[in-house]
Amino acid sequence: MTSDRTDLLERAAYFSLLAFAAMPQFSIAAAQILLGLSALLWLILVISRRERIEVPFMFWPLCAYAAATLVSSYFSIDPRASFWDSRQLLLFTIVPIGYRLLRGERSLKAIDVIITVGALHAIYGIVQYGVMGDDINQRVQGVLGHYMTYSGVIMLVACTAAARVMFRQEDRLWSAIVMPALIVALALTLSRNAWVGACAGIGTLLLLRDFRLIGLLPVAAGVFIALAPTTMTDRLYSTFNLERATTSDTSTATVQSDRDRVAMIRSGFRIIRDHPLVGVGPDMIIQVYPHYRDPEAVRQLNPHLHNVPLQIAAERGLPALAMWIWFVFTLIRDFVRMRRRTPFPFVPTAGLAVVVAMVTAGMFEHNFHDSEFLMLFLLLVTLPYAADSAPLPARTTADHPRAA
Repeated sequence: MTSDRTDLLERAAYFSLLAFAAMPQFSIAAAQILLGLSALLWLILVISRRERIEVPFMFWPLCAYAAATLVSSYFSIDPRASFWDSRQLLLFTIVPIGYRLLRGERSLKAIDVIITVGALHAIYGIVQYGVMGDDINQRVQGVLGHYMTYSGVIMLVACTAAARVMFRQEDRLWSAIVMPALIVALALTLSRNAWVGACAGIGTLLLLRDFRLIGLLPVAAGVFIALAPTTMTDRLYSTFNLERATTSDTSTATVQSDRDRVAMIRSGFRIIRDHPLVGVGPDMIIQVYPHYRDPEAVRQLNPHLHNVPLQIAAERGLPALAMWIWFVFTLIRDFVRMRRRTPFPFVPTAGLAVVVAMVTAGMFEHNFHDSEFLMLFLLLVTLPYAADSAPLPARTTADHPRAA
């Protein structure tokens, strides 16, 4: 293939992936189509230039997690349904594709796209709240299908934008301008797991910037309590209250939800006790939940256990959970190390905040299995590795005879 053609292919693959970076916040179908196009162009590019496929080390824990998932699917109580659910593992290809196509300063362009689209989506959510009003039964969800998904992606964008404001010397004005919209939209979702995740992620950034800045969090909490509508403050108070409900319907429903989550934890441990190695199979919790349902549970059925580690162990077994923990540990270790050597230190710092937010929110919601959230998360944690790698589109196997 001629040099002009490969250059054109390079640009097409790059812009296709940039378009994909925008789509998880708007349309899962469009995101999947653009990811498929990016994957095809990336594969043609790699083959035509005879490049070796390079991946960051964190991709191998993901592969091990994928392998454990497939083993669990094979031994599932319904293998066909579990294998079908496991098609989500194809999203892991975001890592090698992003690592190849978004190297160096290209990673900054991807972050620009993610923050800008997040800001537009946040504004849309604020307008949506103004139309729907303050109703916990009809929450802000943007253009996505569920308020949990919307709050999750806004949480990731807010952490990324905050990292850019605090750790980027240049071109951080836009991120500073859109931060209030992101925070307000996140608050309006009434999604406590995303609130806690965002506080953990942004709190990590404050600690890294100057540990004294952590004092801003209680100040922000005080302002929130003073200015927020009753529905929001009820949601905040109910986080620490499993026994008592106020007279409002909102608080009563929330306390029931909290009690149900505690009951789910007990049910999850029973499932793990009976199926420790391979779990019951992906997407099988809803099938076995009636058998393991705790007597104090509120709901008769639950599709998942609202806790990422518990869900993984119950669905896919303790080995799969160990692989997932290895993946998270690798990300944190690598991002801490990268901050000292990369030319763009805010990118791994943003990655660190995103991981902390995902794990923290994941203690209260099964966000790692949400496709829109997972696509954006995988892209954001790939960008620090890509930013730390110089763009070398002309490399071939002739230059590097040893395969990866």
